[in-house]
Amino acid sequence: MIELRPFESLGGANHGWLNAKHHFSFANYYDPKRMSWGGLRVWNDDEIAAGTGFPPHPHSDMEIITYVREGAITHEDSLGNKGRTEAGDVQVMSAGTGIRHAEYNAEPELTRIFQIWIEPTRRGEKPSWGSRPFPKGDRAGQFVVLASGFEGDGDALPIRTEGRVVAATLKAGETAEYPLGATRRGYLVPAIGEIEVNGVKAKARDGVAIAEVETITVTALTDAELVLVDAA
Repeated sequence: MIELRPFESLGGANHGWLNAKHHFSFANYYDPKRMSWGGLRVWNDDEIAAGTGFPPHPHSDMEIITYVREGAITHEDSLGNKGRTEAGDVQVMSAGTGIRHAEYNAEPELTRIFQIWIEPTRRGEKPSWGSRPFPKGDRAGQFVVLASGFEGDGDALPIRTEGRVVAATLKAGETAEYPLGATRRGYLVPAIGEIEVNGVKAKARDGVAIAEVETITVTALTDAELVLVDAA
């Protein structure tokens, strides 16, 4: 089963400093048919104006992954962590028993991010935060694991759930495969470009909900950058 969710169909709100689109029910956007996808609870497509951001606020028991599409995001939290994550790179915050954090666009231009929340399968642990670069050249023509709850996934950022966040950059005409497994769910969004997923075409920022599919085959119709969540 593959369901296309066009960008134009997403919920969201423009707050001036933040223009947010929601793939799933979030804040004032509610759609009973789009509450979650397996363990994936939130996928927000956020545009944050220069010199603005999310002031300190709390979270608990959630794996929050930020994929920076353009610009950079600066993180601060109640554990004393502070870091700047640039375009193409990833940060992970495991909220655990509770953490307060702020996310600011300290850059002189607009920052665009995907903010992804996945329900943890391990709860009650201490909060943590981490960030690392993922050069786009390393994922040229193939999927690379950015964050994972599985052993053996190399240098991927750790998350406390039975899932993965993976990404690929494809030149027009290139194809990449990901072995999802028929019992799992996938959700794929092209950050840029047009693609075809097992025969279903999707444009930049469209969502593609995938279930009961053994292998995901993605072909780039134009140069494309894509992010995929593999969730239980």
